Amino acid sequence: MIRVNNLVKHYKRVQAVDGISFHVEEGDIFGFIGPNGAGKTTTIKMLATLLLPTSGSAQIGGYDVVSESDKVRQMLGYMPDYFGVYNDLKVWEYLDFFAAAYKIPRTRRVGIIDDVLVLTDLTVKKDAFVAELSKGMKQRLCLARTLIHNPKVLILDEPASGLDPRARIEMRELLKELKRMGKTVFISSHILTELSDFCNKVGIIEAGHMVVSGAVDEILQAVSQGQLVTISVPAEQLEAAAAAAQRHSKVLNVETKGATELDVHFDGSQDDLSELMQHMLAEGIKVRSMKESVNSLEDIFMKVTKGQVN
Repeated sequence: MIRVNNLVKHYKRVQAVDGISFHVEEGDIFGFIGPNGAGKTTTIKMLATLLLPTSGSAQIGGYDVVSESDKVRQMLGYMPDYFGVYNDLKVWEYLDFFAAAYKIPRTRRVGIIDDVLVLTDLTVKKDAFVAELSKGMKQRLCLARTLIHNPKVLILDEPASGLDPRARIEMRELLKELKRMGKTVFISSHILTELSDFCNKVGIIEAGHMVVSGAVDEILQAVSQGQLVTISVPAEQLEAAAAAAQRHSKVLNVETKGATELDVHFDGSQDDLSELMQHMLAEGIKVRSMKESVNSLEDIFMKVTKGQVN
């Protein structure tokens, strides 16, 4: 659905995007991650046909973002990281304006506006002026505008930026609903907890370079040097348990943790982990519990980035 190949954007003194490549399949929720100044918004503006690349190419739905920009815009919904000044319009007027811009017939607009208001939970604000809305409501209205022409692909630039905790939760639930609707979503953020619940793929950008991209599970496996398993045993068996665990072929290292727990650094599959449990039981160890520590997007980010910006 989205194909980016060696995309470059130079300004006079800054190379904002430096030869990045990635792809997003239909139905993917792709999290575009990076610190402020990494090149996220520049990349997004090129994908949204608002900024010409210096070199390289990008396609959305098979259409080139430069030579076929009109076709790209018809299938793309772009939500910027800021809300324009429309304070003198009512909510329904704001949406009607953009529906007209997409040449949606007047006879269809009322129904479409009602539908996107229901989806974004803004029906009760239909006749309110935009100026009266809270920050969170304005963000949801901006998303409603993005959906007005029923695009197949959504590009969202920091959709939860500046929101309070409740508004962040509401935005996250709304994005999950878009996922259930089958939309392809490309979402940019520097707040990793926003993305961890619903992204199946991620790309991490730093100083204009794509550091890593792909399926979350595959990246976790690639960057993790073994997983951490915490095993609880009786205090009197702690030393024997450590020795037994260390003898397993997939165990990298064992550390004691208090009087009854071991931190076992393990490099193997789930089947290997089951074998470790059976191995310890066969050695006479009374294993009370075994708990895996799961790597997160934050763990990936810290492992593959160096703290650089353009």
